[in-house]
Amino acid sequence: MFHIKLKPIVLLSALSLSTSVYATNGYQLIGVGSYQKGLAGAVTAFPGSAMTAVTNPAGIARIGNRADFSMEAFMPERSVDFTQPLGGNSAESGVDMYGVPSIGWSAPTSEGSDVYFGGGMYGTSGMGVDYAVTDMGMGMTWNGYSNLTFWQMAPVFAWNVDEDLSLGVSLNIDYQSVALSQNVTGAFASNMDLSRSASGFGFGLSFGLLYDASDDLTLGFSYKSKQNFSPMEYQLRDSDVELPGLANTPDGTYELDLDFPQQAAFGIAYSASEALTISADIKWINWSDTMTSLQIIGPGDSIPYQSGWDDQTIYAVGVSIELSETFTLLAGYNYAKSPIDSEDVMNNLILPAVVETHYTIGGSYVINEHWDMAFHYMYVSDKVVIADASTGFTGAKTSLSESSLGVNIGYRF
Repeated sequence: MFHIKLKPIVLLSALSLSTSVYATNGYQLIGVGSYQKGLAGAVTAFPGSAMTAVTNPAGIARIGNRADFSMEAFMPERSVDFTQPLGGNSAESGVDMYGVPSIGWSAPTSEGSDVYFGGGMYGTSGMGVDYAVTDMGMGMTWNGYSNLTFWQMAPVFAWNVDEDLSLGVSLNIDYQSVALSQNVTGAFASNMDLSRSASGFGFGLSFGLLYDASDDLTLGFSYKSKQNFSPMEYQLRDSDVELPGLANTPDGTYELDLDFPQQAAFGIAYSASEALTISADIKWINWSDTMTSLQIIGPGDSIPYQSGWDDQTIYAVGVSIELSETFTLLAGYNYAKSPIDSEDVMNNLILPAVVETHYTIGGSYVINEHWDMAFHYMYVSDKVVIADASTGFTGAKTSLSESSLGVNIGYRF
């Protein structure tokens, strides 16, 4: 039974310069770049940088001729706690800072054209942990590791149909690399070692629109299809997988089919005055389609993972206040219920994507006629999820809190 309850080794740790580990809305960042982060991701109807290519491709036709370069320092704190069920110990995951780079651009297809081409390379999502051997109590120990690197390229065509309506479409070209492992000793001994990372490419489409309902109100909508990946292949020895109930796990090639879920967003941006704009988004991510049940399939028994993630509905609000001709203050709030419930805690010890509430503040500064700079700070309060009786480990805990700092350099052609 334990190998069913404690298979939290499913997937993710997000794109970074080294090993990765992000999580915000599930394992997707709330925004890409400091402009989007400063508004807590409420940018579907309020594009302001070339990072709009991966949030609402129609925005490429609205931001003008520009390029953006973003770097974010992402700082998560993750922990597990086994003190309650069996008198074990608690532990914190190693590595608490990661780099998240992104780059994008937008330009008309010809001088004076209403058709724009843009895109870039973006870090959008992921998650991971690195736990040392931890006492679970009753003579058992546990350790776990996960790391997924996720990049998304998004070449975009966008069109200003008229003065009020803009449309956009992008081809999403994705790359991910996944490594994960977990080991338990004692009464419920088991081992899963997929730490030699495997990778795959994925593809999908995104569609977006922006519509000016009035001089003061803009509506936005975007849809991103499911990103379908080729299976990732692991070359395993029989000792790499030792789980109770699996009769045959011989040497050979094993495949993990891990796709990225479809999602949709609706947004509004209201200019309350010349200096004040309020934006709001409601988003949906279909985690239940890709993160409820996973399998690693090989020449032996298939290895199941019932991670049990639920879909998320995300609410984001952003405020932009022009304090001067050169400086704009940004602030935002983002909330989404954790996709992981108490009955799935033991299935997600190395997938602790449980945070819910995000607060952000930032700003943008016009340096001169060509250059501008944006920056942000994000604080995500600690979220603890406690295992219920159905897991067999009542009181076991997983927790996550986050903060991040970032800067965006923009160049206007």
